[in-house]
Amino acid sequence: MRRAVFAHSPRDPLLSCPVDRGTRVFWALIIVLLSASAFFGVSAQSRRAALKPTQELVSGDVVSVTSVVDGDTVVVKSDGGSRTTVRLVGIKTFDATQKFDNAARFGALAIDSLRRLTENQPVRLVLAEPPRDRHGRTLAHLYVGEVDVALELVKAGLALTYPVYPFPGLPIYAEEQAHAHGERRGLWADPAVAKRAELLELQWRKERQ
Repeated sequence: MRRAVFAHSPRDPLLSCPVDRGTRVFWALIIVLLSASAFFGVSAQSRRAALKPTQELVSGDVVSVTSVVDGDTVVVKSDGGSRTTVRLVGIKTFDATQKFDNAARFGALAIDSLRRLTENQPVRLVLAEPPRDRHGRTLAHLYVGEVDVALELVKAGLALTYPVYPFPGLPIYAEEQAHAHGERRGLWADPAVAKRAELLELQWRKERQ
């Protein structure tokens, strides 16, 4: 009986090389990591797109205050539903979160006053120049009717006029602060806190020079 003779073709050296289990595991991990990176990259991009405001605020916009972050910062919502953090121009307030700081109570009072002034009220926004600070917050004056919200805090002695970045209303703010100081309203009634406020004012005047 004749035996069939099969021609032997040369084999591909890559296919003929055995691949050990460790190598297969290594490449499988690489593929998984690359897939995960792509997934999280797309997810992050989606989250950024979702957080991007649908509408840029402009001077004259009427917004509502959804939350008070501290005595000089709020979150507002536009008619289009966009939420934006707004830093009130021209003032600074004491930190309300410092438990053992005597000045913290005036920071808390500033928050309460800011909430009362803006709660359930249409608030008109007037942007500053520049309109954003280095933290990305919108810089603006807030008005309820004809009332300048930040100026009301200065009048009550719950906020300090911040002159480092001058603005058109600065002389009025400084005048109202002098009245609050002279009549010992708010923080100006506490000698220790008033002294700290005066030192801050001195520091800010130096920064402005």
